[in-house]
Amino acid sequence: MRETIPLVIVGGGILGLALARRALQDPATGTVVVLEKEAAVATHQTGRNSGVVHAGLYYAPGSLKARLCGAGRVALRSYCAEHGIAHETVGKVVVAADETERGRLDDIFARARANGVPGVRLIGPDELAELEPHVSGVAAVVSPETAIVDFGAVARAIAAEVEASGGHLRCSSEVVGVAQDEREVRVEVRTPHGTEMVRTRRLVVCAGLQSDRVARMAGASVAPAIIPFRGEYHALVPDRRHLVRGLVYPVPDPRYPFLGIHLTRRIDGEVLVGPNAVLALAREGYRRRDVSAADLRDLLAYPGFWRMARNNWRAGARELSGSVRTAAFVREARRYVPSLETADVVPAPSGVRAQAVDAAGGLVDDFVIDRSGRVVLVRNAPSPAATSSLAIADHLWAVIG
Repeated sequence: MRETIPLVIVGGGILGLALARRALQDPATGTVVVLEKEAAVATHQTGRNSGVVHAGLYYAPGSLKARLCGAGRVALRSYCAEHGIAHETVGKVVVAADETERGRLDDIFARARANGVPGVRLIGPDELAELEPHVSGVAAVVSPETAIVDFGAVARAIAAEVEASGGHLRCSSEVVGVAQDEREVRVEVRTPHGTEMVRTRRLVVCAGLQSDRVARMAGASVAPAIIPFRGEYHALVPDRRHLVRGLVYPVPDPRYPFLGIHLTRRIDGEVLVGPNAVLALAREGYRRRDVSAADLRDLLAYPGFWRMARNNWRAGARELSGSVRTAAFVREARRYVPSLETADVVPAPSGVRAQAVDAAGGLVDDFVIDRSGRVVLVRNAPSPAATSSLAIADHLWAVIG
């Protein structure tokens, strides 16, 4: 392309598409191009998550997650209603299995109240049994407004809207180089027909599992780097789906950004059990046998990885046990669904979480948005990014402007 495009977005997941939609709502924007390296949009995190529309229970008050999750949830519900996309408010319970977890549950309740989560309340075992007859615990936090949706369907609807508004979606277009000066950004793009140069005044990187690599191309720092964690799921066999009515979660360990193995009813009626979180040996390693030599080299060369591994090896060993032994996986969920048996589950597709890790080995929890010259970088956008996507798009548009 010889022309200089006003805005180019790297990444055709729900976040990049939501930003393209927001940009096109401003008539002064001009041409918007979305570059996606896969043959279709929503191929990775957007299309491989559990479909939960989060209400904002866990996030530190004042954080970007806390601020954008609530606004995003409301905007997403309206968007689904407007476009005829199935969206169901099923509610969620976070269950303290025993007294040792009650203090952490109280902390979650306090955070939820501080974040303005609608209808949230703390209940005892009797009310828990009324809401979820097969769930056992000493107490629970109830979030009645937590919902479920197919985020892949939402992303495809947004993509269609972007194209109808004059935006350009270019799939099978992988960014392999970025250079910039005070006037423009030059993006080297590899396609099935060869390599070309795309020139733009503004570049926004929403590249998910590849976000740190594109950031380095743009001249940004190595840290935080993306460490891929595979989330492995099982699904309840059809005649055991009655074990949960909505969403059932354990009390998470505050030292980790992962929520633990939970039971999630999906919009198609399936019930997922999981995920655990094991280190993936490829950025897009959805199967245990998926190994990328290039990805491993990057992983092992990053000092923050070794510091993270040293600090979290016990948790990693526990997650690995659940990965290789279905009985151990189910045992985690049985703490609060006592009648669950190993025979009740079958393997389900996995996802990979793009987890940013800082140079000290810390698992970055909040959304991270950075800038390198004329390039805006989304460097960490884990859950609840899909829930928050429309609100994140508004936030990014303000940053770009």
